[in-house]
Amino acid sequence: MLDRTDDIALSAENWLTEFARALEHPDDRTLRPLFHPDSFWRDVLALSWNLQTLQGLDAILTELVLLARRASPRHFRIDPDRAPPRRVKRAGTDTIEAIFSFETRDGRGHGIIRLVPDADDGHRLKAWTLLTALEELKGFEESVGSARPRGQSYSRDFRGPNWLDQRRASVAYADRDPAVLVVGGGQAGLSIAARLKQLSVDTLIVDREKRIGDNWRKRYHALTLHNQVHVNHLPYMPFPPNWPVYIPKDKLANWFEAYVDAMELNFWTDSRFERGSYDEATGRWSAVLRRGDGSERVLHPRHIVMATGVSGIANIPDIPTLKNFSGTVLHSSGYGDGETWKGKRAVVVGTGNSGHDIAQDLHSSGAIVTLVQRSPTLVTNIEPSAQLAYATYSEGSLEDNDLIAVSMPLALARKTHQMITEQSKQFDKELLDGLNAVGFKLDYGEDNTGWQFKYLTRGGGYYFNVGCSDLVARREIALRQFSDIASFAAGGLRMKNGEELAADLIVLATGYKPQEALVRQLFGEELAARVGPIWGYGDGQELRNMYMRTPQRGLWFIAGSLAQCRINSKFLGLQIKAIEERLL
Repeated sequence: MLDRTDDIALSAENWLTEFARALEHPDDRTLRPLFHPDSFWRDVLALSWNLQTLQGLDAILTELVLLARRASPRHFRIDPDRAPPRRVKRAGTDTIEAIFSFETRDGRGHGIIRLVPDADDGHRLKAWTLLTALEELKGFEESVGSARPRGQSYSRDFRGPNWLDQRRASVAYADRDPAVLVVGGGQAGLSIAARLKQLSVDTLIVDREKRIGDNWRKRYHALTLHNQVHVNHLPYMPFPPNWPVYIPKDKLANWFEAYVDAMELNFWTDSRFERGSYDEATGRWSAVLRRGDGSERVLHPRHIVMATGVSGIANIPDIPTLKNFSGTVLHSSGYGDGETWKGKRAVVVGTGNSGHDIAQDLHSSGAIVTLVQRSPTLVTNIEPSAQLAYATYSEGSLEDNDLIAVSMPLALARKTHQMITEQSKQFDKELLDGLNAVGFKLDYGEDNTGWQFKYLTRGGGYYFNVGCSDLVARREIALRQFSDIASFAAGGLRMKNGEELAADLIVLATGYKPQEALVRQLFGEELAARVGPIWGYGDGQELRNMYMRTPQRGLWFIAGSLAQCRINSKFLGLQIKAIEERLL
């Protein structure tokens, strides 16, 4: 193994030079010696125009030879403006990691190579993981930095419309249709609209709320983000350096409002997307919108981007006896503040983040709270355990860390999160023992992959402890199992052991239906069946129908955390731009 830093850089450069030479006339014979037998290649649009992961030497070489002949990748070099080649540990493996740049016939890209020695080939350094990701399209670069628009600085028309007049006309869509209609104005909608704006693709966001940011502002009173500020920036416009580590919901909501103004995004508030149908002959949608004044507007965009979140419709479980309860029943999406319930008895059904946070808020307001668990739940302390997944973001640039996040194949990401889960269990042992003692049912995700994969596969099922678990462990918040409830009655709950549990309020923190339910509601059964499952992993190593072309032409999906939306909006925007310019 090489030890000196110079040798690390030289090793990466030598591998990249050999790789570039092999791609000039790509074939199995010249490429095979460069890749480890147990290797991975993730291509994000650069060569394949898809988001795809190949695992195993033979699968990689078959695809790489084919795609390289089509895309003509060239001009590979270690990028001097990114983190230099370095020795790091990824998914428990010591590796040399280097960031490089390259070009294809259509665009420019960045990639990451990780080299490990092949013990069966004289410990020769070979590619363990390879990322090739499209950064920009040639001739259609973003209007940022040196390419920023000049505006009216020169050749001003003093009698013509000024900037404000132009913005008002742009937002009104009185005489045109947008090329892209984005449904949903949270972080997903803002991210993709901002990307498309810089690519000069006419884009309109519509949201049913009356004010930009209300999708955060109107959530329960005590809500703050559960991951830290340095991970959560939106594209192009990072949060100010004096912002708190954990962002309060109202502060984030106000930032969304400022972001729309600063980035000049076209946004219609109080506008509900009611239904859509696609005309194959014209390649356009008929999108029916209901405006706040009751009027109807039909737009005909070429693309619709659903940016309504991982899930959009509240999941109200069918509990036949719940109608017997004479008190107040709320879904967690309708819960506001616990002060109203001071001195009252509250039952919160559901033990994910929302259920725990609402239970703690009610308890802090003086309510007598019982938390009802429906299924085993992953619990991890918000610090340090929940932040371990973002460890790389504590060092280096945001751009480098986003690229590192993109570069991790699913199989290695799962292994990484299994290691994080084991580490978290050690950090949180005292808390977990306390929860076990009071009968709280714990789990750690499928194959011990932790909270991140619970989110990626089902959108929930975990709690970042900010104090509620301690209250449960100390029995200050009571715990019951849903399976022990016999029925609901006028005054509360009847347990199977004959006990009666009085309640004035029942909060159903029971999550949301998957996005397929919303697609069926808005576009009909036939289109929903054509698109298929959304979110989670199927047979492949990519999230299903997310950030990529779907079986329905012109229909796209974007969702996830602020970081996921920031990262993947770039790739979604590039695909839409490529289609608009007939490159794809």
